[in-house]
Amino acid sequence: MTQTGVLVLDDGPTLPPQLRQALEEAGTSVQTRSPAEVLAGDHLPPADVLLVSAQVPPDIVRAVGRRLDEEDRHPVMLAFTENDFGALERHINGGLDYLVPPFLPSLVRTRLRSCYVRAELGRTLRQIETQADLHRYERELEIGREIQLGFLPDSLPTPDGWGIDVRYRPARTVAGDFYDVFELVNRRRLAFVVADVCDKGVGAALFMALIRSLLRHTAEQSGSPNLIADLMAGDDTPGVPVVGATPLMNAVVGTNDYLARNHLRQGYFATMFFAVLDPVTGSLVYVNGGHNPPVLVRAGGGDPVVLEPTGPAVGVMRDSAFSLGYAHLDPGDLLFIYTDGVTEARAPDRGFFGEERMLDLLRGGAGSGADLLRRVDGALSGFVGEAEQSDDITMMAVHRAAP
Repeated sequence: MTQTGVLVLDDGPTLPPQLRQALEEAGTSVQTRSPAEVLAGDHLPPADVLLVSAQVPPDIVRAVGRRLDEEDRHPVMLAFTENDFGALERHINGGLDYLVPPFLPSLVRTRLRSCYVRAELGRTLRQIETQADLHRYERELEIGREIQLGFLPDSLPTPDGWGIDVRYRPARTVAGDFYDVFELVNRRRLAFVVADVCDKGVGAALFMALIRSLLRHTAEQSGSPNLIADLMAGDDTPGVPVVGATPLMNAVVGTNDYLARNHLRQGYFATMFFAVLDPVTGSLVYVNGGHNPPVLVRAGGGDPVVLEPTGPAVGVMRDSAFSLGYAHLDPGDLLFIYTDGVTEARAPDRGFFGEERMLDLLRGGAGSGADLLRRVDGALSGFVGEAEQSDDITMMAVHRAAP
């Protein structure tokens, strides 16, 4: 116990002489502070042992203990007295160890060593328990990640003459972003979704699984074109892919109403771009629910075309109004879909990557979808540098091959 620091908590100026002498002979350094000095936050000397006078009220001792915990200081705490054993008993009942006369050097030394060893054992057990809890938490997160990855497609159905490429980088073990690609209407249409559940982490991941399941199940089970045919009565938009639009609208509206009806209290919602493609004609019908506008990059160059929102985020309010948007991909065209983790990526100086920087990259031409995603991903990595990834990043490129 050589050079053990002892801090005496007492309103009085001195220790019992016999106890002070025993502590000195035990090789300790002794300093005294009043409870008021400790609670006021004054600088405290290093201390391995906190000796508490039995005259200090137990509630004050507990307040001092909390104050030391805030500074991550956990000294061995003992109460002492010369003759007030009634006051000492209150501290013992509160969990403190104790010192009582005779304050012989060998007895004090042994007592301090015993208390110190018990305190070290307690700290070790707490560290082991904390480490075990951390391992359990990490394992549960890993299980969550494995389950979540099971909700993402193992492979992407790709019609002849088309290419679909994806880059998916969660900011944490589990993510709120998701994407999906699946066939509809007896494989005559191709549906693809890119979505971003608000927030990050476990809660967002749970809602990601729920929303993705609702969207796909509803879309796959909805085949009748009657609803959309009624909605579009008199619409003379050329090349509109009516087949497949009903499952699209049913999926978005049904998912929105389910979330708003059952989970509004949790406060989770999702922005999403959900589109249905006719791979034969290149016609596209979509709902953009409050999502970052996807960008249509033309094979012949020129300014990219953005596909603006056609409705609010999904899950915010019941009976929200969603409308259909239309686009067409000619041979060589490419549709770039992304989440806000791209434009809101942050550099070490906290500046954002931004939409203009992204559009400049897209103006460089499409090429293949894989080439474009590689170019954008490389620019993001160079921009962010050593800074921590602040949000999930998902990018999808849908490319119609040139003849």
